[in-house]
Amino acid sequence: MPLLTVLKSLFTYNEPKSTTNFEFLEDDSEDSYQEMQTASNNSNYKEEKKVRHKKSPVRLDELHKTKEKQYKNQKPSAVTAISPNLMSNIERMKKEFNMPKNQDVVIREFKVARMINAFILYINGMVDKNNVNDFILRQLMMPEHFIDLEVGCSIDYIIDNILSINIVKKEKEYEKIINHVVNGVTAIFVEGCDECLIIENQGYEKRSVEKPVTENVIRGAQEGFNEDMRTNITLIRRIVKNKNLVTEIMPIDKTNKTNCAVLYIKGIANPTIIKEVKRRIKNLNIDFIAGSGMLEELIADHTLMPFTQITTTERPDRASSNIMDGKVILVMEGTPYVSTIPSTFFETLQSPEDFGLKWQFATFLRYLRLFALSITMLLPGLYAAITLFHQEMIPTELLNSIVKSRENVPFPTILEIIFMELAFELIREGGIRVPGVIGNTLGIVGALILGQAAVQAQLASPILIIVIGVVGISSFAIPSYPMGFELRLFRFALIFLGSFLGFYGISIGLVIILGLACSLKSFGVPFFTPVAPKTKSNPDVISSLPSYKQKIRPDFINPIDKYKAGKTTEEWVKGKDGDKK
Repeated sequence: MPLLTVLKSLFTYNEPKSTTNFEFLEDDSEDSYQEMQTASNNSNYKEEKKVRHKKSPVRLDELHKTKEKQYKNQKPSAVTAISPNLMSNIERMKKEFNMPKNQDVVIREFKVARMINAFILYINGMVDKNNVNDFILRQLMMPEHFIDLEVGCSIDYIIDNILSINIVKKEKEYEKIINHVVNGVTAIFVEGCDECLIIENQGYEKRSVEKPVTENVIRGAQEGFNEDMRTNITLIRRIVKNKNLVTEIMPIDKTNKTNCAVLYIKGIANPTIIKEVKRRIKNLNIDFIAGSGMLEELIADHTLMPFTQITTTERPDRASSNIMDGKVILVMEGTPYVSTIPSTFFETLQSPEDFGLKWQFATFLRYLRLFALSITMLLPGLYAAITLFHQEMIPTELLNSIVKSRENVPFPTILEIIFMELAFELIREGGIRVPGVIGNTLGIVGALILGQAAVQAQLASPILIIVIGVVGISSFAIPSYPMGFELRLFRFALIFLGSFLGFYGISIGLVIILGLACSLKSFGVPFFTPVAPKTKSNPDVISSLPSYKQKIRPDFINPIDKYKAGKTTEEWVKGKDGDKK
């Protein structure tokens, strides 16, 4: 590609092409969405098939085609449905769960009321055994409970008269039954019945609700999410006591069948965003998704961009606030974080603690974080640019001090900065990996000893140690952990540009970074909304004004109910006594 074309692409803004053919418009209707979804599926499948045909080896291409046929061309038949013959069901379950090699799966044969053959299926360690013994087997094996049983399948009679368990449902297909069992559910098969009983009685061990680890709580609820999806949903429902809070649970991968819950409030959240989130999740053709970070990467608009397009949180109060604003929440099994969709840049500067403080204090803290963000990203690059290219900007006395401190340093400025930055990153990473109090001690002592030793060995100047220390402290003031990673990457890029091109290089770097950020969209929402483009919003984008002035929900997601407070929030000022008429 010619150099002129590359430079032109860097300095010319073009509306990015959506890789998912999704555009978030205010007048999206049901019909237009269905047409868009059909066109998107067809075009995506054709493009995927074309890419695989070009780039994949022959064997891998055949493997992908075989998997696609299994996933897409599978039709219900007599083989996939439960047989009334109990022995056929037993043999099928043993084959599906690789028994007798697989010793975790339990198949317990028994007789219902001492006359009807049946068996119970579950995974050892994932169900409550007391529940199985006392409320399933004991009740099913007593003849006196089946005095009124008529001839025929006994499934409905068992549900209505025998089992005293809260959640019991019927299922016909083997595949769905297997998915339930691997999720810790108990299945009961009865002779002569073409349906199976699915009983919710999970009993596996899980971590209790504890304080958030990455988002420290100063003033607020001292509880954070854990790895159990049901517990996390309950934590949200304890805060959002709204009958319209909808929870939709769906699998997100093909083989492992990991569940993910989509939470939103019907009547507030925009249906177009809800449908698009579910469409992307349902159309993931992957065998296993390890965690929420991998899921976010797979459904994000721009995977190659180093910007966080989906916000994560460990705090139920922050997730609940986002739900009430009309956003969609993803709760995934096995991870103590939930994801918020869509997301914007200015949310990374906000913390749940801000809403527990006076608005003057919260405003000061947000501007302090914005200043810390600028210091973290720009200060080392500016130091390199000033000392190498723009010495006239430094006062004479300070310049003499810098020159004297660098007299015996044998390395160029850029190598000195890179060496100290890498040393600080190693100390930070080592302190995280070492467990407990030792990690904090290692970080503090390591930084002090390494900095002092570097100065005494004349490998670095004292002023640079101060610069790196200020940058390190500023990076910890940013509430968003992913945003801290982004700034660390941008900082290294600006160090190189400032060392080779001075202020001009830093300006080029900032233009490229801001241009890329402005071109991003999170589920159709521009990354710098509500500033660029300008939309209606509460006066809490950066400044945090009093709560009675924050009356509307974010306009950039087009919520159905745009107002979350009345025209007059503090009606007690008018002398009302609160009596309902």
